[in-house]
Parts: sequence; structure tokens; C-alpha cells
Amino acid sequence: MEVSVLNIKGEDTGRKALLNDAIYGIEPNDHVIYLDVKQYMANRRQGTAKSKERSEVSGSTRKLGRQKGGGGARRGDINSPLLIGGGRVFGPKPRDYGFKLNKKVKVLARKSALSYKAQENAIIVVEDFTIETPKTKQFKEILNNLKVEGKKPLFVLPGADKNVYLSARNIERVQVIPAAALNTYSVLDAGVMVVTENALRVVDEILTK
Repeated sequence: MEVSVLNIKGEDTGRKALLNDAIYGIEPNDHVIYLDVKQYMANRRQGTAKSKERSEVSGSTRKLGRQKGGGGARRGDINSPLLIGGGRVFGPKPRDYGFKLNKKVKVLARKSALSYKAQENAIIVVEDFTIETPKTKQFKEILNNLKVEGKKPLFVLPGADKNVYLSARNIERVQVIPAAALNTYSVLDAGVMVVTENALRVVDEILTK
């Protein structure tokens, strides 16, 4: 599959970029996409939720009533989970929500997500560019030229570019990431992908090795 290469003014350069069919032309696998997104979201969880059990609640350990003969249920100290202000039974504890996923599954998930984007004609290839000094106004001009403003664009660069990142971070619903950090969630979450020529090569190298 070939797509036209644009410059940052939105003009056709006359060149074509080849989208590798082994990456952008496969039959998408929805289940591996689900697994990869699930792992991504799980890894983002802090896992710091914590509640106090009866042994951790501050309060007297004196037994409130006799064991038998009171006509009600057995009751221990004031920290009992049955009482207001007592400990919680089986409450949350700090934990790691992450889980293992095979590399081949993650690669297939990214290929599937990219194939969906290719099917939607939501991939734009542009010439490599940089911004000399961080300028939000300059980046907004690029969005307007490429006609992607308001479409939740994902810019994929060959490597980390601080000036481009700083220029884009104040603009709502715009994400800039290096090709090595490309993930299934970001691809699916974006309305349109804007990929530079060198970033396209980096993605090919990562997903076909």
C-alpha cells in the first residue's frame, strides 16, 4: 500500500511511502488487541489503594460484652468489622496489577491496530521536520496545514524531539511520541496518525525483526 508524502505545509511532495503489508495489511486480531490494551491500562494503575483491617484500627481491645447469654451475635472489641469505625474485611492492599504478555502477542496487537488505521485511511506520512524553538503557534500551523486539528492526531517521530513535544503539549487532544514507544492503545485512541518518513522506517524495523 502506497501513500503520498506531504510536507509540513500540507503540500504533496510527489513522493510515495510504502506501507508494509506485513504490518499495515494484515487481518486484525481483536483478541490480542484486547490483551495488549488491558496490560497497558493495568501497568498505568498505581495500585496504592489501602484500607485498615481490624488489627490496624486504633481502638481499645477490651471485649465489649460477654460471649454468651446476651441474646445477640458474639462481639469482640470495638475494632470489629461489624461496628461503625471498625476495620474492613478483605479490604484492598497495595499491589502490582501488571501481568506478563508474550512479545509475539504484543507485536501482533500493534500490527493489528496499525492495520485498522490503514483500513480507515487514517495514516498521514510527512517529511521529517523539527522545530528550532518550542512554539505552540508554529505547531498549530502544522495541524492546520495537514487538516488534522481537532481530529485527535498522534504524531510519531523517529526519536525524542524535545522542541516538538514542548510545542504540542499545550494543545488539547494532540500526542507526540517516538516510534520506539508506539503502542496499541495510543494507535487506537488516536483519530489520525501523522508519521514522519524516518519514523515509518523505525516502526518497520521494530515490528519485522
